[in-house]
Amino acid sequence: MRRLSLTSFGILCCTIIGVHACGRSTPANEAQARDAGDGTDATAAVESGASAPEGKADAGAAAEKVQHVIVIMQENRSFDHYFGTFPGAEGIPMDASGQPTVCVTDPKTNTCVKPFHLTADKNVGGPHGSPAFLTCVDGGMMDGFIRNAEGGNKTCADPNDPVCTNGTLVDVMGYHTDAEIPNYWAYAKNFVLQDHMFQPNASWSYPQHIMMVSGWSARCTADDPMTCATNIDGDGTTGMAGPGNQYPWTDVTYLLHKAGITWKYYLGKGMDPHCGGDPTECQPTPLDPMVPSIWNPLPEFDDVADDRELGNVTSFDDFYVDVKAGTLPAVSWIVPASNVSEHPVALVSVGQAYVTALINTIMQSPLWNSTVIFLSWDDWGGFYDHVVPPKIDQAGYGLRVPGITISPWIKTAGMIDKQVLSHDAYLKFIEDVFLGGQRLDPKTDGRPDSRPGVRESEPKLGDLMTEFDFTRAPAPPLVLKVQ
Repeated sequence: MRRLSLTSFGILCCTIIGVHACGRSTPANEAQARDAGDGTDATAAVESGASAPEGKADAGAAAEKVQHVIVIMQENRSFDHYFGTFPGAEGIPMDASGQPTVCVTDPKTNTCVKPFHLTADKNVGGPHGSPAFLTCVDGGMMDGFIRNAEGGNKTCADPNDPVCTNGTLVDVMGYHTDAEIPNYWAYAKNFVLQDHMFQPNASWSYPQHIMMVSGWSARCTADDPMTCATNIDGDGTTGMAGPGNQYPWTDVTYLLHKAGITWKYYLGKGMDPHCGGDPTECQPTPLDPMVPSIWNPLPEFDDVADDRELGNVTSFDDFYVDVKAGTLPAVSWIVPASNVSEHPVALVSVGQAYVTALINTIMQSPLWNSTVIFLSWDDWGGFYDHVVPPKIDQAGYGLRVPGITISPWIKTAGMIDKQVLSHDAYLKFIEDVFLGGQRLDPKTDGRPDSRPGVRESEPKLGDLMTEFDFTRAPAPPLVLKVQ
């Protein structure tokens, strides 16, 4: 068996280091549905009125300035749920008096519920697997969110099961403001907010984490990359996350390894919110760098084992150690434990504090001027969003999620990037900065697999290079109080 060394979880080091659908549609729904047609291609609905930032940074200049790319991936929040009232963003449609002009029918009461300010720190959300996606989007009407939440299983052994609603309260139409998430809004005001960032798959966390590192989600009939076919419900040779599964296709660490580019996948020590691809019959298990899970897929990628880089999947504690020692790798992913993940029912405030501590650590170090941080949330968690996802391939794009770029090299403070983006854009940026633009392309990457297309080259995908200007003086850090 492949095994990695362990360290303690160390969440408390944050303070030690000095950082403290239904039957009725509204006019907006109807307009989106007209644009979306039958829901098979909603790109026009997304792109209307949206333009990419002018100009594009040169990849060569980026390669000179950027030595570290960090992807911080949190859990289960839609764009409207966190930034639906953010000034200048395409948020919840409002009238001149600030009242929502959209609503979603509650099938139990036959009333149309408008988005409302949700002040509760503990949220419930709703089911968020592929059937839930179809229910919520409802062919482009975007009116199935309450029906989806009310139809969730209320008796799951695992409260984070993607088919569950974690209580009797239905809060999926609720949105937060800077009153509840001031630090996230501060990052958006001072750096770059993406208001058309979509989850890279129309399903839940498991395939998203796999796509985050490989650009594909697939089921395989054998441990052979040519036997794999797109699947957004269960990946690999077994379809179930955990020991015994194998992912034969190529992930980006293979390209990084070939080019001599360092990487690590920092995993929070705590509880895994799921125990497999179908967690309805089991209890959550402890997260551990040695143990594959829905949030920890790299140990079961064949190329990671073949490259003898299993030790690059390591404890969250090591991030702080590496920053302090100046040994942070070129590419990092930081994945939380359940209690700091913001995955309902985890507290929003605790997740924001955890993320703030991570970002403050970089900002207070000599690494700030050479770093790009991408902060996002892996899926929509059942929460309302009004924008119809674009249709691109069998895996699809999922619902809109918040995305923020934090770096001293952003072009303009407070920029809102309106390009169509997904988490595939992070892979594209990493490949442009560190790999000379090499893609996870089976025709050119030296390790063929049966993926049907190259996600980083998807024509509808925007380019994060448009957010940067490497000729300007670097912006100062923004160290925030842990709320």
